[in-house]
Amino acid sequence: MSPADFDLSMAGRLLLASFCGGLIGLEREIHGRPAGFRTHLLVSLGSALFVIVSISFYRLYGNFSGSGVVGVDPGRVAAQVVTGIGFLGAGAIMRERGSIRGLTTAACLWVAAAVGVACGLGLFVLASFVTAISLISLIALKKIEGQLSHDHYAMLLVSSRDVPGQLERVSEIVSSCGMTMAAVGMERRPVSGELLYELQVKMRGKELGCGMLERVAELEGIKEVSLKLSASV
Repeated sequence: MSPADFDLSMAGRLLLASFCGGLIGLEREIHGRPAGFRTHLLVSLGSALFVIVSISFYRLYGNFSGSGVVGVDPGRVAAQVVTGIGFLGAGAIMRERGSIRGLTTAACLWVAAAVGVACGLGLFVLASFVTAISLISLIALKKIEGQLSHDHYAMLLVSSRDVPGQLERVSEIVSSCGMTMAAVGMERRPVSGELLYELQVKMRGKELGCGMLERVAELEGIKEVSLKLSASV
């Protein structure tokens, strides 16, 4: 494509893709996520460029006469954007002791890529509409979610001497507080002979009004106890 082939329409598509992707990334940036403003902007911009290049390939090498057997499918490059963005989204997802972070950021990257593809095709209204929906979902719905009563998950870490029935006693305390518990992992420290339990706890709300940690800490043989709430996605 020669410089003469570059027109204001292409520039507008690339600029709108950058703007819409940047808006989505700005919300992630405010919340301190690794994939923020610049990442989303570049994903959307790159996706738009891929589509523009794909359209240019079609215009140059498309089989418009129908006389040949070989043609060019302009949708192939755009389809590979969907596949490629999956690897970038997977890199934004992190697992920390049973909790998973980054799912929302990965979804935002996926949407930013789709917005870029739409801008590359010249679907400006559609791209703007999807950007608006995304921002409403990220900002407004997050406040609504905060008002809802739903389950929260946490990791209960208990370090104890090898006391028979210790796990059952911890489970009874957790149950008496109206929570459910599932054993995730157990580690024996050979030098000290202590056991480290990693337990997933499901609770309603984030408050521990029953004094669960204090009651577990008072059990015979307990060396250390801590509770880590699952991080927001």
